[in-house]
Amino acid sequence: MMNAATLRRWAIVSSALAPLTAQAQEAPPAAPAEAQAQAAGDIIVTAQRREQRLQDVPVAVTAFGADQLKSNNIESVQDIATRTPGLSIGQVDPINQNFSMRGIGSASGISQNAGGDASVVVFVDGVYAGRGGIPDLDSLDLERVEVLRGPQGTLFGKNAIGGLVQFVSRRPSADPSFHIEGGYGNYNRYSILAYGNTPITDTTFLSVGFSHKQRDGFEYNETTGNRVNNENLTTGRVALRFVPTDALDIVLRADWADQNQLGNPRHNNCNTAFAGGVHCAGINPDPRTVNAYTDGYIKRFIQTYSAEINYDTPLGKLTSVTAVRKVDFRFLTPFFSNPVNPPNQIESTDFGHEWDNQLSQELRLAFNAFGNKLHGQTGIYYLREHNNRIEGQIQDFATPAISGTAIYPQYARARSFALFGQVDYDILPTLTATVGARMTWEHKEGEFAGYKVSGPGLPPPLGSLAGYDVHGAKSWKAFTPRFALNWKVTPDVMLYGSVARGYKSGGFQGLSGTAAGAATPYDPEFAWGYEAGAKTQWFDRKLTFNLALFRTDYKDLQVSQLIPLCCVVVSNAAKARLQGVEVEAVARPFAGFQLDGSYSYLDAKFTAYSIPGQNYTGNQLPRSPRNKFNVGAQYELPVGDWSAKARVDYAWVGDAYFEASNIPQQLWPAHENLDARVSLRAPGKAWELSVWGKNLTDALVPTYVTYFGPYQQTLVPYAPPRTYGMTLAFDM
Repeated sequence: MMNAATLRRWAIVSSALAPLTAQAQEAPPAAPAEAQAQAAGDIIVTAQRREQRLQDVPVAVTAFGADQLKSNNIESVQDIATRTPGLSIGQVDPINQNFSMRGIGSASGISQNAGGDASVVVFVDGVYAGRGGIPDLDSLDLERVEVLRGPQGTLFGKNAIGGLVQFVSRRPSADPSFHIEGGYGNYNRYSILAYGNTPITDTTFLSVGFSHKQRDGFEYNETTGNRVNNENLTTGRVALRFVPTDALDIVLRADWADQNQLGNPRHNNCNTAFAGGVHCAGINPDPRTVNAYTDGYIKRFIQTYSAEINYDTPLGKLTSVTAVRKVDFRFLTPFFSNPVNPPNQIESTDFGHEWDNQLSQELRLAFNAFGNKLHGQTGIYYLREHNNRIEGQIQDFATPAISGTAIYPQYARARSFALFGQVDYDILPTLTATVGARMTWEHKEGEFAGYKVSGPGLPPPLGSLAGYDVHGAKSWKAFTPRFALNWKVTPDVMLYGSVARGYKSGGFQGLSGTAAGAATPYDPEFAWGYEAGAKTQWFDRKLTFNLALFRTDYKDLQVSQLIPLCCVVVSNAAKARLQGVEVEAVARPFAGFQLDGSYSYLDAKFTAYSIPGQNYTGNQLPRSPRNKFNVGAQYELPVGDWSAKARVDYAWVGDAYFEASNIPQQLWPAHENLDARVSLRAPGKAWELSVWGKNLTDALVPTYVTYFGPYQQTLVPYAPPRTYGMTLAFDM
């Protein structure tokens, strides 16, 4: 519940709702329609797989253009979630994000095992990024980021049941450009970023990018003397574009990310009043100090190679996107850990190595007919994924009978094939009907094993000393239609309504204690989403105000439940109802000044969820805050021949829970975030110096919670503390 201070803050900002739109990046002279959109502070998006002005898309979309990404100092998907209504992100480690869109998401037990998938998906330049986390945003040289809320199964396919995040980079062009910047901040953070674009011939263009970030850790490990949860990340990308004729456009892309850093040991919030404080022995109460017997590590290497071909034919534009994505991910994470071992104290460590290889191919045709009254597209999609994952647990307990090390090899293969199509037909010049559908066929199979490798006893969750080695396989299919109607009341006011079905793949447990548990799949989940909204602009487009009301009905919801000293168990145990409202607005009352913000209200509850011994019906879905808002103010003014810009962003998120049990120990407490950035640009816009700060109130915010009831210990990784620094950039 909001306290009095929070209510006062909400009263102040409630009239300034939402960062919905984003100013387009500085670019070569745009086409008339695009120039008009940029003048209104709008951007062109591809939320329906074709270019449209953001205000003309009958879908709940939040978009960030290149200029807004820079002004907001957005570096991560967490920064995007802070400024997007209905989107929350938890993290069990600094790499693997757990998205929740309008209450629907997947915990690490589903989205990070070899046989599972996420409920909110990510696309990078049209390529499905299913594993390994999100690439570094800087090196992508982004043109925009689009966040689509609600089921998007018709055009984007499986697993977009909650929504999706789409990253779109700048295409190589004939206009030469170069950008380089270096930065320094607290925690001994330094960074360098460079990217450029150049024509090679009249028909061939090249762009390249490079980024390196490094800093000390946010936490101190008293046992080892090292700062942990640090960062050491290097990324690069190359894009080559070939336009031999007016009808043919080919873009080849490659990007890499290499990350090698210490781990993220959990802080142990223990109860000193329980059992005489015996389980708090050796624990420093400072949340930024940990007492792990090892630092752990996180190592990741991602490679993506893609080819996009666009060809104008007499029937329409034919687009082919072919991609290969490879991920090599290794981790060692101490969960329960103390430097001393009083009676019944435990140490539990997770470790693993995952190799993932993904091949995807999409072929689609966009066409117009009946004097441009009909706009449509149809296509096919194929995805093949091989995931080889070895996960293990080291259980060092005071009881030898349950101490030891066990590993759980998983080799999962998945194939998915889909046919899809969607048409928009202008019934009247101001009234458009949309009908679309997708048919998906999917098969998953794999080998799943578990066995002891060392120790005196039988380490949980392994159920027997003999272990197991089993094969599992299952096929599914899904039909996901979409129906929509939108009415242009005036050129600046659009009303729309839609009904869409979403689908998320079934899967396998991955880490299981028994052969039966490993070989038995859980089924897909399905959702029907209903949405009505308005996209409006007023006062000569100085004010943009958008509204979306939604309801989503889920069945066979995949729910993960943490079992202490074991694992995350996934089952199709639930039905859920999600409903709410989202508001986004941006105002530009006079030249140089912008006020923007958003608000979301979410009522996300289980309508049926029972497991043996527990009934969670009526509970709040995980990572589903009832209230969330943000507000930002930006002012740019000339200072002689120079230009100065200042921006402040404030966000507040209400209480939520990390688990379906909704117990107080699993609370994700209400928290706030305050960011700011001030920049000064030299004449000619060549040099820019900026000073920035994030989480300026130094709020202590957990990103995930693991509660172990028998010892009343709560294990928590935290979001970054207050950070600040400066950046010097040069453009030519």
